[in-house]
Amino acid sequence: MPPAGAAEMSPTDAQVIQAGDGGLPMFSAADPAALAREKAELAELAERPLPVRWWGYARKTGPGWLQSAMTLGGGSAVSSLTLGAFFGYRMLWLQPLAMALGIVMLSAMSHQTLSTGQRPFCAMKRHVAPWLAWAWAIASLLATLIWHFPQYALAGGTVEDMVTGGRAETYFASPAGRTALLLAVGAGVLAVSVAITWNYASGFKGIRLYERALKAMVWLIMLAFAVVIAKGTVVGRVDWRQVAMGFLPLHVPTDAKGVESIMSAFGAAVGINMTFLYPYSLLARHWGREHRGLSRFDLISGMFVPFVIAVSLMTIAMACTVHVPGQLPSAAKITPVAAARGLSDIFGGQFGRWIFGLGILGMVLSSIVTHMLVSGFALCEVLGIEPRGWKYRLACLFPAPGMLGVIVWKYMGLWVAIRASAICGILLPIAYVGFAVLQNRRGYLRSDTPAGWRRLLWNVGMGLAIAVTVASITYALLFNWDRLLGLRA
Repeated sequence: MPPAGAAEMSPTDAQVIQAGDGGLPMFSAADPAALAREKAELAELAERPLPVRWWGYARKTGPGWLQSAMTLGGGSAVSSLTLGAFFGYRMLWLQPLAMALGIVMLSAMSHQTLSTGQRPFCAMKRHVAPWLAWAWAIASLLATLIWHFPQYALAGGTVEDMVTGGRAETYFASPAGRTALLLAVGAGVLAVSVAITWNYASGFKGIRLYERALKAMVWLIMLAFAVVIAKGTVVGRVDWRQVAMGFLPLHVPTDAKGVESIMSAFGAAVGINMTFLYPYSLLARHWGREHRGLSRFDLISGMFVPFVIAVSLMTIAMACTVHVPGQLPSAAKITPVAAARGLSDIFGGQFGRWIFGLGILGMVLSSIVTHMLVSGFALCEVLGIEPRGWKYRLACLFPAPGMLGVIVWKYMGLWVAIRASAICGILLPIAYVGFAVLQNRRGYLRSDTPAGWRRLLWNVGMGLAIAVTVASITYALLFNWDRLLGLRA
């Protein structure tokens, strides 16, 4: 079956796509009859009233949840905990804004990929600049490798705290026992992650199972933190009036800690490796132009809403337990492990620690498996390998050395998570600029190129996303670069 939009391409373009630039080979496992039925259903839904359309879309979502699972990891956790601890409820507006700007860019990627059926890496090389495409792919791999270490560090620290009840210094008879536990945690997380990730390459059914597993993890995250906030409300710890006010941008910090927190939030909301994963996950689903409306709904319902709920709950949890107006908490009080200890007071005993710990583990596992998936796609594109078979599976293991993060938790905890978010945020404009150019390339999108007021809206939205990201990076690098690199406390 030709890629979506192939009928409108020139013979040269069609030949290039047939040579390997269009689609993904794992499509061969898809059921053509089921795909044809789905496209017919989507065409019918497009003519129905909005509520009916959304109800129909809700049963077909997937790639958006993939993005949600990826962004709800160590970066989002630490950014949320930091915002809640330092600013209370006042910065609840920041992460939803960062995600909303990211959604604009991901929607543009969706429009391009589903309209043409072409692989974005090849499209960016041909229609923008080869160096930009290579920079995008390499930066995505670099960000994925950087972020793998703190994910395992969080897993190791969280499990250690859950097992020892916060008394690791007295629980282990020797340092070797502690190291053995942490390595066992890392090996277990790695084994589960590899099994889930490799299942993705087993065809259409494997993709569906993979996405359902990630949906379950995301729901676990939201449920765990919802339980914490519900208990906090019962005992009178949560000021819901201040919570509502916090979603309005009434407070914009200008101090060094505030700027660092903003940078971290933007870097953790949408990372450059997410911009690589999303369009390829659309192709792996065999989605085409009929799925464009579904993809927009999927981004809102599967990515934006779960992300906002989860990070808001974490921020509220820290605001009602650690934050003291007029006082700055020490860094030791805003790690996930410290947060779990503080939340245990709300429940009276270890229950709060375990609930929070399970939420953190769900975040870690969901991020690790999606990091492996994006590594498989990106490394295969860089090396010119079709993403299938044992070569693809080995490519997915590219960030696996991050497992060593479990044994250097006390060195990598908060410091790495905050700085990794900021550093990965610096790489993000590479992808944003490339896709903004592609959205205006008629030689690429042809008749699907936005025109008139739609083109104006697209460019305003993308321009705002790029401007806000670049402005935050510029400010941080000019006035806060030594802090971001850890040269100043």
